[in-house]
Amino acid sequence: MPLNDEEEHHQLLADRLLEEESAYEYSDKVHIIGVDDDDDFTKTPPFSWKKLWAFTGPGFLMSIAFLDPGNLEGDLQAGAIAGYSLLWLLFWATAMGLLVQLLAARLGVATSRHLAELCRDEYPKWARLLLWVMTELALIGADIQEVIGSAIAIKILSRGFLPLWSGVVITALDCFVFLFLENYGVRKLEALFAVLIAVMAVSFAWMFGETKPNGVELLVGVVVPKLSSKTIKQAVGIVGCVIMPHNVFLHSALVQSRDIDNRKIGRVREALNYYSIESTIALAISFMINLFVTTVFAKSFYGSEIANSIGLENAGQYLQDKYGGGSFPILYIWAIGLLAAGQSSTITGTYAGQFIMGGFLHMRLKKWQRALITRSCAIVPTLIVALAFDTSEKSLDVLNEWLNVLQCVQIPFALIPLLCLVSREEIMGVFKIGSTMKVISWLVAVLVMLINGYLLMDSLSSAVSGMLFTSVVVAFTGAYIAFIVYLISRGITFPNWFVKNKSISSIDN
Repeated sequence: MPLNDEEEHHQLLADRLLEEESAYEYSDKVHIIGVDDDDDFTKTPPFSWKKLWAFTGPGFLMSIAFLDPGNLEGDLQAGAIAGYSLLWLLFWATAMGLLVQLLAARLGVATSRHLAELCRDEYPKWARLLLWVMTELALIGADIQEVIGSAIAIKILSRGFLPLWSGVVITALDCFVFLFLENYGVRKLEALFAVLIAVMAVSFAWMFGETKPNGVELLVGVVVPKLSSKTIKQAVGIVGCVIMPHNVFLHSALVQSRDIDNRKIGRVREALNYYSIESTIALAISFMINLFVTTVFAKSFYGSEIANSIGLENAGQYLQDKYGGGSFPILYIWAIGLLAAGQSSTITGTYAGQFIMGGFLHMRLKKWQRALITRSCAIVPTLIVALAFDTSEKSLDVLNEWLNVLQCVQIPFALIPLLCLVSREEIMGVFKIGSTMKVISWLVAVLVMLINGYLLMDSLSSAVSGMLFTSVVVAFTGAYIAFIVYLISRGITFPNWFVKNKSISSIDN
């Protein structure tokens, strides 16, 4: 079958990209049965349950970022303070997160390169180094929340025998579990995450069954949008916790764990279809788990005097005080779910750190070296935090709020490069996003950035005082906005008639 110009362009692009480095060695990839059976470059093979199973994995690893301890704290606070009223926002925030992650998957599959690698080639040295620093800061901030959450769970399960700092050290050792399983293949690693997600699902579903939230109020909360001035902070927190900068980079790399012939348009389209299905299923499960947590605390503490004081460390004890011990104390059910969330998210953080550092800096290190470096970047500051905040629950909650602010600041530096790159034909070939999808994606990105900007301004307005500090904040804000404008301008493509007229004008002058 003869190829049209777009398809020929895609083939040439795929041939060039195959010569570049890949996130996974060929021997580490999962081979898809039947991938070489058809010589038709444009034909998309029929749906196969067996192939869907082969492609299942990357989406579930990606979904861990929607279930980390930071998200769980946002869920329980939203439930305790806003009741069932923000469940609709949780649903739509998850849908927006799905859109962003599908774009990241599209970029990785179509180009055989992940976002950090493409940013390294796309931007000048100063800009890509700044992007790398921003992404690393976001990753460290997320990792502190994840490790602290895991350490809190260990402290609860040990009945206080193991202090917070020792839980941090234990959690730091998970990178060795990660390295051990990674050497046995990506499917073993994916199986571990499936088990951890199942543990979370069972734990929080058990809590849901124990507390028996109101089904009618739950349904109304999901379907009917409702927002008040008293719950705006929790609403912003729900949206802000969903899209994690490092997770965008991670998913664009994870999808390359499958052996896909990028020279065949039909095979790329097939992979995108399967990844869309498995990512949707994964995030549907994560939505249900977040729903369980939110509704448990809505039923238990909405309208109570302690609603505003609930955090990760005391949440289980409050539930225990309200519902008693039972055959298996709800305190430990909460801790088991929290431990699974913390352990799984710290491992994915290590995984993401490898791709981010290797992509931006073009580092070719052994697996254990990359894991050790990326783990140390987060563990050292986390240990300092654990030692400083071990005796104060309130201080931990304040720290978590500022770490959420840090995440908010970094979101544009993942979203803007992603949207610019997936819109460009010279990078994506025939798989660049169309005009409608581009408009929807930018609207979602702008909405997310505005919401997070509100959280940032709200936090700074209550913390900034003094002329010197205010001047420094204003200066950094100006530089921050200027860099965002620069990134957007790099992605603007002018129509051909504009470029032609501009060229003629310059010749005349």
